[in-house]
Amino acid sequence: MEKTWRWYGPEDSVTLTDVRQTDATGVVTALHHLPNGVVWPVDEIRKRQQECEDNGLYWSIVESVPVHEDIRRGLPARDGWIDKYCQTIRNLAECGVDMICYNFMPALDWTRTDLDWPLANGGTALRYDADAVAAFDMWILNRPGAEDDFTDARKASARAWLDAATPDEVDKVTTTLLAGLPGSEESYTVEEFREALAAYDGLTHESMRGNLKYFLERIIPVAEEVGVRMAIHPDDPPFDLFGIPRVVSTMEDAQWLLDAVPSPANGLTLCVGSYGVRGDNDVVEMARRFADRIYFSHLRSTRREEDPESFHEAVHIDGDIDIVGVVRELVREERRRGEEGPRISIRSDHGHRLLDDLTRKSAPGYPLIGRMKGLAEVRGVELAVNRGLDGDLV
Repeated sequence: MEKTWRWYGPEDSVTLTDVRQTDATGVVTALHHLPNGVVWPVDEIRKRQQECEDNGLYWSIVESVPVHEDIRRGLPARDGWIDKYCQTIRNLAECGVDMICYNFMPALDWTRTDLDWPLANGGTALRYDADAVAAFDMWILNRPGAEDDFTDARKASARAWLDAATPDEVDKVTTTLLAGLPGSEESYTVEEFREALAAYDGLTHESMRGNLKYFLERIIPVAEEVGVRMAIHPDDPPFDLFGIPRVVSTMEDAQWLLDAVPSPANGLTLCVGSYGVRGDNDVVEMARRFADRIYFSHLRSTRREEDPESFHEAVHIDGDIDIVGVVRELVREERRRGEEGPRISIRSDHGHRLLDDLTRKSAPGYPLIGRMKGLAEVRGVELAVNRGLDGDLV
């Protein structure tokens, strides 16, 4: 499988020189300096390609071309934004970039409450605290109707969290939720976030699915025509947030998406950590069932806590997810495709901050050493799986 590394461009503290030393060969990046929704010009794409090639690497995957909020909300202006999106697909194809990882998460991208949760070994991890999110939603954001979305038990535990939290802790959670994590295009004040949520009033899971299908019906024929594979990333976390329906969270959601627009260009990013947050997602079965439409995989692991709606980023090979089982299914699919079939690309994701990472400035979830450790672990799993499938292991 192709080993890739996410890089946020020239401002990333992890340089391409660093990336070469991780044994990744493909770069996963995007033109983050361009405003959401604009067409990516060919010259800007080629400039980013050249930056990669000057360091002995190549731009393998786009993560991501952002989907404009008007598209997610199904507004009349969406057609113009979709036209721009299609042109960006064409321009990427012209430059030889043939895979786009994207998401359909409304209002917020991926979400955490703690960016430096202490680990027993002295490192730190990302964490999602369900009580902190509920307390923020009900009594800091004061979202209308929020209390109707939570059980009595959750209200009680969220109130206990808020009563015990210091003002600094409340401010930290608020900032973390609203500031926008790496890859997201939005950041808000509390008031701006209220307005963003209000714009989704009345949308249901059914209507959000309808908006996603409308988008896919427009972009997938273009992608198929120019030889680009679209690989949708699941919701992170994989459940509704702040009263807005999320529609790429479960095995059933993934099946619906593939059936809605049946084309080889309409594929999946199997983000094992995102899907694995839900105990009802059998991620190994997903890797098996959707194998022929999985083009990209984020191989990381999460661990659900005593409160199963809270979780933290675990060691890549030691969380709630059977990483060995997932890799086995991906390797089997890669063998089935053969040398002429579309590649399967993987990357380690959301690494722990370890050793020099603790003093090096880096994007949350994207330290150098923690991700390199995760990549090494996954490479070891892949080697063992291949040896096992070849019958070389005793």
